[in-house]
Amino acid sequence: MRYGYITNGLSDHSLEQAIELLVRHGYRGIGITLDHHHLDPFQVSDARLAEIRGLLDQAGLEPVIETGARYALDPQRKHWPSMVSSSSSDRQRRIEYYLRAIDIAKAIGASTVSLWSGIAEAGTDRDVACQYLLDSLGVVLDAASNCQVRIGFEPEPGMLIESLDQWRWLRGEISSEVLGLTVDLGHLAVTEPHSPQQALSSVIDEVINVHVDDCKNRVHEHLPLGAGEIDFEPLLQILLENGYGGMALVELSRDAHRAPLMVEQSIGFLLEAEGQGDSGSGRAGESS
Repeated sequence: MRYGYITNGLSDHSLEQAIELLVRHGYRGIGITLDHHHLDPFQVSDARLAEIRGLLDQAGLEPVIETGARYALDPQRKHWPSMVSSSSSDRQRRIEYYLRAIDIAKAIGASTVSLWSGIAEAGTDRDVACQYLLDSLGVVLDAASNCQVRIGFEPEPGMLIESLDQWRWLRGEISSEVLGLTVDLGHLAVTEPHSPQQALSSVIDEVINVHVDDCKNRVHEHLPLGAGEIDFEPLLQILLENGYGGMALVELSRDAHRAPLMVEQSIGFLLEAEGQGDSGSGRAGESS
């Protein structure tokens, strides 16, 4: 398995420091959240993007573009506006952010941009909000196809599309080959009626990007690995046994103040969990 770490959990480090930290601990990928911390999508120059690509190539880190910055577009409202905002101008602002994300992905060599639906405004009919999403996402997918970038759509607790059943509805409405699923292993224990293993197995063929965090009591709070109730070993085995080829990115956005410790502990935890599965299934000795 190829493990990475998302930079929303490294906000007290520069991008260069974050890259150095991940390389030191053996990570092979980095999820770069477009935000003012590391890569401001509307301020970054072409020269800086070329520099970032060079840094990643030299470090041997595969990038994924993440777009979950809390206040990237509005300093007062978290994750606002979105693809399901009531105002067409607000939806357009989110679309432009995603289009810029796709351009940046192409520039730095990222094959995937991860995004989500957003929260519908109070009083908005669900059918109307769903149509907003289909229309907005269609524009984004067309741009991604032109740039040969894939879109990893993430069901997010509390948003219009929060569960795998809702993802299946969305996938049934859109035929684009560049649309795939970003699955957050922590979310599976929050939104799904069945076990995380059953939930992951049911969509494994659609997964192109994975986020890794823990939870307990069905509360969405991105706990450090091992601090919650998720059994990661069988989830990693499902990914391995089904030939999953994307990144597994640790997402601990609330732990930037202790990032060096979390970076070190997380990959140790994951390698140990993967090793337990290897030993139990006779896979010991295979490269990960």
